[in-house]
Amino acid sequence: MAGMEQQAQSTDTSNAHENAPAIAIRKLQKTYAGSKGEPGKQALKGVSFDVPQGGVFGLLGPNGAGKSTLINILAGLVSKTGGEAEIWGFDIDSQRRNASRSIGIVPQEIVFDPFFTPYEVLENQAGFYGIPKADRRSEELLEAVRLADKRDAYARTLSGGMKRRLLIAKAMVHSPPILVLDEPTAGVDVELRKQLWELVMQLNAQGVTIVLTTHYLEEAEELCDRIAIIGNGELIANKPTQELIGMAREKIVRVSVDKELAGPVMEEGFLKAETIDARTLEITYNRDVMSAGQVLAVIQSHGYTVEDVTTREADLEDVFVSLTGSGA
Repeated sequence: MAGMEQQAQSTDTSNAHENAPAIAIRKLQKTYAGSKGEPGKQALKGVSFDVPQGGVFGLLGPNGAGKSTLINILAGLVSKTGGEAEIWGFDIDSQRRNASRSIGIVPQEIVFDPFFTPYEVLENQAGFYGIPKADRRSEELLEAVRLADKRDAYARTLSGGMKRRLLIAKAMVHSPPILVLDEPTAGVDVELRKQLWELVMQLNAQGVTIVLTTHYLEEAEELCDRIAIIGNGELIANKPTQELIGMAREKIVRVSVDKELAGPVMEEGFLKAETIDARTLEITYNRDVMSAGQVLAVIQSHGYTVEDVTTREADLEDVFVSLTGSGA
């Protein structure tokens, strides 16, 4: 991976303030024009947050929340309606060239010219950024994403996983300090997902700031240092991952008892109680109000002997649903 290590930017991007956020977004707005007299859709409603340098930052939200619009604004593909955004200290309007050179975008869609080889894809991208031939790193990048043996194969012959890795290499052609991955593991198998994240985490270990959008909440929980959640065009949470998970106060205890249940044991302090089978009860309770021991004591007071107990702590999915009112 040495070839993909982020260099101290040899371009003007090295001029960003050392302690500035990797990305700074201030009151960002986007309203798409309506049609046939209909009002336009407000995709972003004054969103503000910072992406710290050097970490893995999750950007989550249900479909239609505004995530893709925000990423496309940073990528220069969509014009904002209002607000400001800086990438590596550079304003995306007044310093567009330096802002663009400071970020690499890995899109969700896999789009390549089927008649270009991986090497040609990277060379063309390097030419797009005006990188002289002597300074291009196409061979290094192909080696880093384990595609050196496919250097001269047509892109159309690559597997889905190979194409995903080539997208990452393409985004790193100009050695940006920030890499944005938009749903990079959507629709891929578990093994490929693991390979992609090994590659991305190695980049992060070398100093590249990672911004991730994903529908796999367990993925975000495992990988991200900090997570922002957008809903209906507004920022509804922005916290360190563990602090965000700590917002969920519900806990679930599943209890097996010694005889058939007469029905759910519902008491004050329980948020929900349901029978899973004839002798298994599942209780949801607020851990700020009572403890698991108190839950078991209530069940025993109804004449049951507890034979087995399992508990589940809140996770990111619980928080996501409670904040957005939707699943992933």
